[in-house]
Amino acid sequence: MLPIIELRGAVPLGISLGLSPIHSTILSIIGNMIIVPFLLKLLHPIMAYFEKTVIFSKTVGWVKRRSMSKAAIIKKYSLLGLFIFVAIPMPGTGAWTGSVIASLLKMNFRKALLSISLGIITSGIIVATISYKVFSIF
Repeated sequence: MLPIIELRGAVPLGISLGLSPIHSTILSIIGNMIIVPFLLKLLHPIMAYFEKTVIFSKTVGWVKRRSMSKAAIIKKYSLLGLFIFVAIPMPGTGAWTGSVIASLLKMNFRKALLSISLGIITSGIIVATISYKVFSIF
């Protein structure tokens, strides 16, 4: 559930700790999905509140700028773009950033949740496939 690492780090870690690739992937997907509904519902109001404070305004502004700088594909393709953004297992993409962008763009909650969830599942499969091949070589 941690931002940045998400399942991209959890799947290989689970495999390296002796979990089967399937168990590692399923647990990582569930762990990554648990936080998404809360992020989609709460991020916008929380960020709006903290943006008005002296202490956190710069941090919230930085998060918004960083997230929106990656939002081009989501703006262009809407829910398909959100799915692709979350599904691509690259640094800076994933459920957390996708949720921030969906929140800031005020996307429909259910559609964004479905799109992000499918992206997490796809990303999990990609990462598991790559991780299993890497760890099976050693």
